[in-house]
Amino acid sequence: MTHRFPVRVYYEDTDLAGIVYYANYLKFIERARSEWVRDLGVDQVRLKAERGVVFAVRRVEADYLSPARFDDLLEVETRLAQVTPARLTLDQRVLRGDAVLFSARVTLVALGETGRPVRLPAELCQIAAPR
Repeated sequence: MTHRFPVRVYYEDTDLAGIVYYANYLKFIERARSEWVRDLGVDQVRLKAERGVVFAVRRVEADYLSPARFDDLLEVETRLAQVTPARLTLDQRVLRGDAVLFSARVTLVALGETGRPVRLPAELCQIAAPR
């Protein structure tokens, strides 16, 4: 399943050259991941309140391929690459039309109330697992 999330580039997203500042791609894909989890039916606020579990980025491998500019309408694609009891690995791409501007592989883990790693909630693994 591919999740799609639209993003408009605002002036505040750009640098002096008028292109998207590199760190803002990480914000774009973070928003898309949050919406992907929401669309899976996972309430992250409730998960934290009831079980003390939050998600954290463990690793990001990113490739900046082509610049986005002010007022571009972009789309972030999120695809599950791997799910284990300990981590989710996602492939994300930022596109303008058919052109891939940015791609990343993101590894997520779950943290408990003490900030130590815990197993992912079983229901998330079942929901997220490719069918």
